[in-house]
This record gives sequence, C-alpha cells and structure tokens, in this order.
Amino acid sequence: MKKWMKKSWLVSLGLVLVLSVGLAGCGSSNSDNSVKKIKDKKTLVVGTSADYAPFEFPIVKNGKKQITGYDILIAKQIADDMGVKLKIENTEFSSLISDLKGDKVDLILSGMTSTPARKKQVTFSKSYYTVNNYLLVKKADANKYNTVADTKNAQIGAQQASTQEQIAKKQTKGNVVTEGMVTSLVTELQQGKLDGVVVESEIADNYLKTNPDKYVKAKLKLNTPSTQSHINVAGRKNDKKLMKQVNKTVTKLQKNGDMDKLLQKAENIQAKYGTAK
Repeated sequence: MKKWMKKSWLVSLGLVLVLSVGLAGCGSSNSDNSVKKIKDKKTLVVGTSADYAPFEFPIVKNGKKQITGYDILIAKQIADDMGVKLKIENTEFSSLISDLKGDKVDLILSGMTSTPARKKQVTFSKSYYTVNNYLLVKKADANKYNTVADTKNAQIGAQQASTQEQIAKKQTKGNVVTEGMVTSLVTELQQGKLDGVVVESEIADNYLKTNPDKYVKAKLKLNTPSTQSHINVAGRKNDKKLMKQVNKTVTKLQKNGDMDKLLQKAENIQAKYGTAK
C-alpha cells in the first residue's frame, strides 16, 4: 500500500513539474510583446547622436531642421517593414544605452559597435558595417604623428563612452580629452585646442571629403580589435521579437544591395544640404 502511494505521489509530482515548465515556457513567449507595442502606438522610436556624418547628422530642408544619415535611412526601412512611422530622439552618445534600458527609445542606431561590455547591457542585431579607426589631425600635422611615441603629451580627443575613447587611451601616449559630440571635438581640433581626434574610418573620410584643405589621417596606425569593429542596431535584451524583425530588414538590405545604396544616399544628402549646426 505504501509502495503504491509513493509511486502515485511521484507520478503526480512529475505531472506538476511538466505543467509548470510548460506554463513558464508559454509565459516567457507571450511576455515578449516588443513588436506589438510598437505597432499599437504606430511609431518606432529610435535613439541616435546626430554628430556622426554620414551615419547621422542634422540638415535644414525646406526651412526645417531634421536628422538624417545612413543609420536614419536604415531605421526608416525597419519602420516601413513594420508598417509604422519613425521618430528620432537625438541625444548624447553616452546617454543612449540608459535611454534604451529606460524605455525612452525602442532601438539605438548611432554607429554603435557591439563590444563585450555593451553586450552585457543590450542585445545587438547582425552587423551592417565594419570599421577601422584613425587619428584625424590638421593638414599641417600630416607628418607629425607617425608612431605611438610621437603622441606623447599630445591632446587627443575621443567621443565620451565610445570605443574610440578606449583606443585613444590604450594606443596613444597622449592626454585623452572626451566630449559628448564628435563635432565639438573636431571644432576644438580646428581651433588648436586638440592635436588629434580618434574617429572611425567613415567619419574620418567624411571630414577629408568635406574639408580637404583642413584635415588628414595621421600615419600612426591604430589597431581596431574585432570586438570593436562591427556596427549594429542595439535593442533591449528581452525584445527578441523586435530584434528578429530588425535582422530581417538588415538581411534584406544586404542581399538586395540596398545597404550600400543607403550609405551613398546619405553621402549625397550631406553633399547637397551640408551639415546644420
């Protein structure tokens, strides 16, 4: 009798555990309403720091100031694929992840690389751009910074909380100065307050293209670790359905060749309208 009761109790316990696991699984699946929330409010809110042409930058079009650029055009494609409007929230780069975690924005598109430290806080899409980094200097200093030793006591600028700040601190012997906006750093470089600014390849090339008489890339070689070279869309860790939707759009743009066309379009927009203050 006791043996039968023990066996019956074990079977009952097993059924309870199976049901509990099943219900927990259903609950976790149903709790991800990240896509539904956006579709319900009919707007995708994207955080960016619009000081990073051609990725994101302000222009004045038809008398109105607006944010555009490569990342913004990608964000528009994501919103279009979801059937919603796009809203851009412009803030300092160092505030973007806290804004995302605080539900102020749905995604981040801001030339953000998927570093190990950031992966602990947010989730990332598949990469849509790979970068290197350079030391941007005044044209008069083209031959001044050839080695790490040449940067001793130099004033080196880098965007606050960026991978460029880490690279500047680890790969130069200069005094690293950080600012919230890259445009402010480049202005200080132009004014002689800084000797160089560490920026990504596309950003450096953009300054060379728009100001060929002012800036050059120093001969100093900076190493960009693979863990800091891939630009991605950032989202909240629990928003798996939303990131799946983002990856779907990124994959589509890469396969049909539109990803490269969007970068070219952003560069054309900048060439036509310039960059607003």
